[in-house]
Amino acid sequence: MGKLLELTNVHSYYGHIHALKGVSLYVNEGEIVTLIGSNGAGKSTSLRTISGIIHAREGKVLLDGKDITHAEPHNIVRMGIGHVPEGRGIFPKLTVQENLEMGAFTVNDQKAIKDRLQLVFEMFPRLKERISQYGGTLSGGEQQMLAIGRGLMLNPRILMLDEPSMGLAPVLVDLIFDIIKKLNEQGVTILLVEQNALMALSIANRGYVLQTGSIALTDDAAKLKKNEMVQKTYLGIE
Repeated sequence: MGKLLELTNVHSYYGHIHALKGVSLYVNEGEIVTLIGSNGAGKSTSLRTISGIIHAREGKVLLDGKDITHAEPHNIVRMGIGHVPEGRGIFPKLTVQENLEMGAFTVNDQKAIKDRLQLVFEMFPRLKERISQYGGTLSGGEQQMLAIGRGLMLNPRILMLDEPSMGLAPVLVDLIFDIIKKLNEQGVTILLVEQNALMALSIANRGYVLQTGSIALTDDAAKLKKNEMVQKTYLGIE
């Protein structure tokens, strides 16, 4: 199980704001790795830096050992990194099918697109029922399914999920986490950013705790769940 994704000493900025301060982390092929931390800790910025939405000013982002630090987002997608952003980012005036097809914009093979659609509908039967509905008319849970489904249309090697449970009812949170586990069992490597630290650590292999743009702690997920600082700060356990 080799390193699929690696960040080494990454520094990222928004203008003059130093958002990531020497972040180093890795994701092995086949793992679920979670990033936890409070708002503004640098979790979403880490994903944006990997996907090329912002470029690191220092350090390196490697995919399979290849330097992708300054690659453009569309090329990073072609390399097999899927990114489901915070807030879902679906197209409200496109149908479910059109939204999913937008996720396959780098795929030229129509049969491959059709096969991926079939797989997404098997995983999310609710989306098949809503195939002709506009994205904006779906419930929050259905929109999250659509966002994940669109990310899967790439057949990604690694899928990055940013706050997939945000704003969802508890029953839907359980469903989304079951889906993430199922995707991983089917061979998709997952990098997960999630405010619900307890749920994230329950399904992850390993975790990183981010504080103000730096890695404060890293360990196996089971050990992080028992860590006193993690329990007090992120799990609400006194």
